[in-house]
Amino acid sequence: MLSNLSLTRLFNSIKKNPFRFVHLPLILYWIFLFIMTSIPVEKIPKLFNTQDKIEHFAAYFILGVLIKLSTVFQNKSELIKKNSMIVSLIIITIYAMFDELHQLIIPGRYCDFYDWLFDFVGGSAGIILVNHFLKRDKSLVH
Repeated sequence: MLSNLSLTRLFNSIKKNPFRFVHLPLILYWIFLFIMTSIPVEKIPKLFNTQDKIEHFAAYFILGVLIKLSTVFQNKSELIKKNSMIVSLIIITIYAMFDELHQLIIPGRYCDFYDWLFDFVGGSAGIILVNHFLKRDKSLVH
């Protein structure tokens, strides 16, 4: 677990250069995620039965963390910053739906409610975790 001093240093670095530490990683990860969900499923090795759901949860957990940080550390809209939890959840929900619908046109892939559910739960868990750290020490973002 990160100490308060380490967490404060991390957030101070992010505040000084949010594009480098949050926005750019979000952009690159989102492109990576889109590419990965555009690969036909038969080209991806399956190691165990629940692998697909764990992959969905993990991928969207990371996306949720990055989206939440991006909404908190952006300086364009105070409304988005104040409502970063709700905005982040809306973005995760809509993108997960888009992602599942997008997979309808990918050979060997399909639109699945449970995949969307694991996307949503993973993204929400990432958002909630970041929110927890930010609420622990409100001075980190102000």
